[in-house]
Amino acid sequence: MSKLVKLTARGVEAAAKGTEVRDTEIRGLRLRVSPKGLRTFILVTRYPGQKNASRRSLQATNLKDAREEAAEWKRLVRRGVDPHEEEERKKRAVLRKRMNTFLSVAEAYIADLHRRQLRTADVAEQQIRRELVPPWGELPIADITRADVITLVQAIRDRPAPYSAHNVLSHCRALFDWAINLDSYGLEASPCDHVKPGKLIGQKRPRQRVLTDDEIRAFWRATDRLGYPYGHLFRMLLLTGQRRTEVSDARWPEFNFESKVWTVPAERFKSDSENIVPLTADVLGLLCALPRFKSGDYLFSASFGKAPADDFFRRKTQLDALMLEELRKVDGEATLPPFVLHDLRRTVRTRLSSLRVPDHIAEMVIGHGRRGLQRVYDQHKFVEEMREALEAWNARVRAIVNPPPANVVPPAGRA
Repeated sequence: MSKLVKLTARGVEAAAKGTEVRDTEIRGLRLRVSPKGLRTFILVTRYPGQKNASRRSLQATNLKDAREEAAEWKRLVRRGVDPHEEEERKKRAVLRKRMNTFLSVAEAYIADLHRRQLRTADVAEQQIRRELVPPWGELPIADITRADVITLVQAIRDRPAPYSAHNVLSHCRALFDWAINLDSYGLEASPCDHVKPGKLIGQKRPRQRVLTDDEIRAFWRATDRLGYPYGHLFRMLLLTGQRRTEVSDARWPEFNFESKVWTVPAERFKSDSENIVPLTADVLGLLCALPRFKSGDYLFSASFGKAPADDFFRRKTQLDALMLEELRKVDGEATLPPFVLHDLRRTVRTRLSSLRVPDHIAEMVIGHGRRGLQRVYDQHKFVEEMREALEAWNARVRAIVNPPPANVVPPAGRA
């Protein structure tokens, strides 16, 4: 037989073993003390879907919490909600939040990009890991707001890095749209909706950065100081004019040293066909200086050939610092305007024009395929023409990097 009393904290402690005490403050709340002295708070009421009242244990272990929990249960019951089902729903919601962190969704998105073999997968992965994961990784993806997106993009814009800001916003938008389409992450709308890149960042203007002779000289000396793999990789970008991922992901089987050509397979080239790159004497010399690994066949690798080098953000920062040091050895007040690795391709293309290489050959050198009827009917590969163009460009690089000594005027003879 239960006793009806106004429970107090002291009364809870003093309750005898094997008894049950009803609280006068919260109707249905009871303290049950087992024969071994275990104290449990229960709520006796008619729960949704039941004809008669039943007893259920509360989670609370003290009187104050038990009264609050019992009062909340009674409110749920009046609304026709089963408290146990509500607790389970909350647990599932918490679990979903833990599972659906931005990091976990980003990993799934990156894996899907690679599964679909998108040529932009490597670049997207790098920017997502570098720019989005550090600030948002542990946040539930559904908690990321439009204000969060704007704050992050503005910070990148103000570095200043407006081109990166545009690219990051684009990757961010694609990731959230992908997650919404799957309908698996609790997202109903993208925080990137109604974020206008033109107004937030400014219009995305075509890049026009081309390295000067002094900068190319500083670049060459800086890459020598960087060493393998990034110093050699950056040099090959300048010597060949190819895209970064095409060079960084290059593997030894792609190179034919007998015919002196490098064949970039279609799955790694930004087209639906393979790309043939003639190997000049300078590039062959660079390749011969590279280590060969038994555990993998990537040319440029920090893991003994098992995986391609991919630490570009940090290594490019080092390259910039070393280039500035080299420039200031000549001019103590020299500056280095910002440039990205892709600007090396523009530098090569621009210099090819200055060397009077025909436009269609220069375009093919940097991997821009022919279009229209020319692509269909003219199947000549122009390998030797491209080789001549690259040899001329490499000779120009040598002249810039190792300029001939200035002419010395002999002293005038005595009268």
